[in-house]
Amino acid sequence: MAADTPPRGASAPPAYPEPLIVEPLQDHRQTFIILHGRGSFAVKFAPPLLEMVASSGDSLQSAFPNAKLIFPTASLTRATIYKRSYTHQWFNNWHLEDHTKRQDMMVDGLRASCIYIHSLLRKEIEVVGIKNVALWGLSQGCATSLTSLLTWDGEPFAATVGMCGWLPFSNVIKDIAADEGPEDDDPFAHSGDEDEDLFSGSKNSEAGSRNLGVAYLREELEMKTEKPGEAFSNVPVFLAHGTEDERVSIDLGREAKACLDLVGAEVLMSEYEGLGHWYSEDMLRDIFQFLKEKLGPGEAEVEA
Repeated sequence: MAADTPPRGASAPPAYPEPLIVEPLQDHRQTFIILHGRGSFAVKFAPPLLEMVASSGDSLQSAFPNAKLIFPTASLTRATIYKRSYTHQWFNNWHLEDHTKRQDMMVDGLRASCIYIHSLLRKEIEVVGIKNVALWGLSQGCATSLTSLLTWDGEPFAATVGMCGWLPFSNVIKDIAADEGPEDDDPFAHSGDEDEDLFSGSKNSEAGSRNLGVAYLREELEMKTEKPGEAFSNVPVFLAHGTEDERVSIDLGREAKACLDLVGAEVLMSEYEGLGHWYSEDMLRDIFQFLKEKLGPGEAEVEA
C-alpha cells in the first residue's frame, strides 16, 4: 500500500528478528501482537507477562485460551541517550523529560517499526478476521503501538492497549488538532503547494482539524495514504499507567490520552496508585476485561 512504500533515497530498513510466537491453548481464533519496551526483547519480555496472574485469577493464556500471542523483537540499533550503544529499540528518541526536543531522531525508526507492525497486523487479520486482532505495547512498545494505530490505513481492528507509555509527537499533533498549529519556528512545520493540496478544504471544521493532526504525523513519517481516513477512531484504546512511574511520567500518559481524545479516538485510561514502570495484577485484570469486551465473537471472519 502507499503508506508502506519506502521513500526515495531511504536507507535499507532495519532487521527485525523473528517474533516469539506462543500458540493458543485451544483453537486459534484471536491474535494479540505485544510489543516490549526499549532495551528488552521478546524472550525476556514474554515470560513475566505470561506468568503473572491477574487479580481476577486469570493468566493471559487462561483468560484467552484461543489467542495466539505474537511477541515481536525490535531491531538492534544505536540509542543516542545510551551514548550510541546498540540496544533493541523500536525507534531512537531523546530523554523523555525533554520529549519535545530533537523529535526528528524518532522518524526513521518509528516509520520502519510501524510498517513492520502493520505487516504483522495484516497477516493475522487474514487468518482470524479483523475483529479478532489486538495490538498491545509496553513503554516504547506502547508509543509504537499508538503510532501504528494512527498511521494504520486498513479497516478498524479489535483494540489497542498501551501500558506505561506515551505518544510520539503528541505536542505537535495536539496543537494542530486544536487548530492552533505549530509555532513558526517549529522544525517540523511544512509549507508549499503539496501540503496545501493534502489539507485543502478541511481547516474550517472540527473534523478537519483532527485530520490535520493525524495527517501531520503521517507526513512526518512519510506514511501518507491515498485515502487518509480515520480507521483509528473506530479502534478502542485502553491506556494503563502507574502514578509512580519513574521512567515514563504519568503526565506523558495523560498527554497521550488528551491527544488521542482530541483527534477523535475512543480511549479509556486507568491509573494505578503507587505503581512504577511496570504492570500489576490489577492492571492486567482491567486489560483482560477491556479485551474481552472489544474482541469479536472468536470465529474467523476470513472471506473465501
